[in-house]
Amino acid sequence: MSLSLFLFATFLGGFTSGLTGFAAGLVVSGIWLHIITPLQTAVLIAAYGMVNQGYGIWKVRHAVQWRRIFPFVIGGAVGVPLGAHLVTYLNPMHIRFGVGVLLIAYSTYNLARPSFRPVKSRPVLDGVVGIFNGLLGGLTGLGGVISTIWVQLGGGAKDAQRAIFQPVLFLTMTMTTATFAASGHLLHVGILRLFALGLPALLLGLWVGVRLYGRLDDAAFRKIILGLLLLSGLSLIVPIH
Repeated sequence: MSLSLFLFATFLGGFTSGLTGFAAGLVVSGIWLHIITPLQTAVLIAAYGMVNQGYGIWKVRHAVQWRRIFPFVIGGAVGVPLGAHLVTYLNPMHIRFGVGVLLIAYSTYNLARPSFRPVKSRPVLDGVVGIFNGLLGGLTGLGGVISTIWVQLGGGAKDAQRAIFQPVLFLTMTMTTATFAASGHLLHVGILRLFALGLPALLLGLWVGVRLYGRLDDAAFRKIILGLLLLSGLSLIVPIH
């Protein structure tokens, strides 16, 4: 039963990533944390995240603009270690609750609003967003939330949005996986076995999600992202133990 639940959750994570390019970790952790350890969950989210985002980037490669992505990466390189340092001085639970409230307010307001005026971005602003994105990732492990919101505020076609926030997520997951590998956690036999067992389910979910993504228009894509951000906010206020 535990293995079936693990594979089902992995499939759902791949499906969510294929459909939206976002929130796979949120989806799988709701089930995984009941059947495997928090460490196994964290390592697998990072390792599978590289597969998810790499696959997603390949699908929207025609829209990738590395000049737009670069400021986020530079900012994240500053924010991640800063967040990891501050976590020893700040209470992560208070931060998670505050971010959860903001996510709920943001997503609820925008779901109720029929249209919005896109926010014009500049490299300096993208870099600042990258710093806060990395800072939140270092403090809570939620690297990618702020950059996803910022990209969505800029509007544009769904491929163009994914072509920005998915490479940012991919690089964040890569740094996280490298950290786990350096600490020896990634090479643990139990985690490697789980990764191998779940990989086919993940890839199947990715394939199904990408197929359905092709049928979404830009408005539907925006609503799904907002719904996942709302779910993210709720999960931060009522964390799973």
